[in-house]
Amino acid sequence: MTSKQRFMDTIARLKVDRPASWAGMPDPKSLPALYEFFGVNDMPGLKRALDDDAWPVEPHYQSDTASAIYAAFDWYLKGNVDQYNRTLTTPGFFADSEDVSDVDTFPWPDPEKYMDVSEMEHRFCALPKDKASIGMAWSAHFQDTCAAFGMNNCFMNMIDNPELVHAVDDRIVDFYLRANEIFYRTADGRLDCVLIGNDMGTQRGLMLSPELIREFVLPGCRKLVAQAHSFGIKVIYHSCGSISAIIDDLLSCGVDAIHPIQAKAAGMSAEELCSKYSGRASFVGGMDTQDLLVNGSPEDVKQRVNELKRLFPTGLVISPSHEAVLPDISPANIKAMFEAVKE
Repeated sequence: MTSKQRFMDTIARLKVDRPASWAGMPDPKSLPALYEFFGVNDMPGLKRALDDDAWPVEPHYQSDTASAIYAAFDWYLKGNVDQYNRTLTTPGFFADSEDVSDVDTFPWPDPEKYMDVSEMEHRFCALPKDKASIGMAWSAHFQDTCAAFGMNNCFMNMIDNPELVHAVDDRIVDFYLRANEIFYRTADGRLDCVLIGNDMGTQRGLMLSPELIREFVLPGCRKLVAQAHSFGIKVIYHSCGSISAIIDDLLSCGVDAIHPIQAKAAGMSAEELCSKYSGRASFVGGMDTQDLLVNGSPEDVKQRVNELKRLFPTGLVISPSHEAVLPDISPANIKAMFEAVKE
């Protein structure tokens, strides 16, 4: 069974030779230690050393203010978006807006102007044909809407001025639909999955009520999922934190798998999710990055992998419960995770 078949069959909850695994997207600060430990010089070398089942590919985006699609909006009009240290809480362009017409005053970027098709073609050509490909599109319209106002302002406007929040969010969703159209057409069948999503959870529960999430987040989710499916691409939906109260809603939107099932968040343990969703939902993640992968031994890691394999012989891509491997995770524990998956 090839990695691609294993990954896609795991997502589809079909019988597999072993559960699929994915290293996620290692944080740049964690790469030197990983490269040294595994004796490699670059990310492709690391992926091959791990025998990772899935390889990510990012859409190319380069504007005057941003070098990543997830940092496309210059909400503070500073001329440069800090994609690593930006925050959702700083008051943004619409912080003091009251009228829907204000939406037209923001300099909305045109993705067609800033996406290099030839560069994305190069990235797709570099993907191994026997590995599952994951497009890191993100399309985090809810998070961008929070940043557009500043989170506190955004949440208050959801109650006091919902039309304005909807208007801003609609423009953001439209941007991502146009950008993803370019990305998917360039892929031309070489993209198996896409990772999109919004962080909606805290350690103990949702940031907002399920009702507000259904009103302000899920409509955009449905559009983005439907678009990906129209290209034959599966959707892995990302949200950190405790989101158990809206997993059914995400499934009703057509989401194919939930990521990253933050293991220590309330209601998000693999045991609880298996009990509730076995046979009708798929997940990516499950390996705790708050304690186990940071403080545990390789033997502890292998024990937990074996527990996950018993819970989910399929339907779970075993992966760190965060999209990034952070520098506080020992490379030895990453090695142990991948070894145990294959044992």
